Amino acid sequence: MNPMLQAYGALGLAIVCEVAASAFLQKSEQFTRMGPMIAMTVLYLVAFFLLSQALKAMPLGVAYAIWAGLGIVLTAVVGVVAFRQMLDMAALIGIGLIVGGVVVMQVFSRATGH
Repeated sequence: MNPMLQAYGALGLAIVCEVAASAFLQKSEQFTRMGPMIAMTVLYLVAFFLLSQALKAMPLGVAYAIWAGLGIVLTAVVGVVAFRQMLDMAALIGIGLIVGGVVVMQVFSRATGH
């Protein structure tokens, strides 16, 4: 299998695990609920392991930009859907700018390795 495809797959799974871990962080109620706290810990460990696998084939800056950008968007979606947290227009614009930055990097940058 193509190493870059594997790297993007690992990165995608890492992002999903990180977002799920963040949701469990919210559910842990400041580390007072054991079940969500354990789930959060395991998911963060898996996320960082998968990120380390992605770094075998892609630069740290690129991987982290994608991780952060998509993580922010997905975490915001989880916040709205699962926790009924509202986003105002400034938050939506900021998230849009982050997504735009990741798209520009992926489409135009030679540093992305594609």
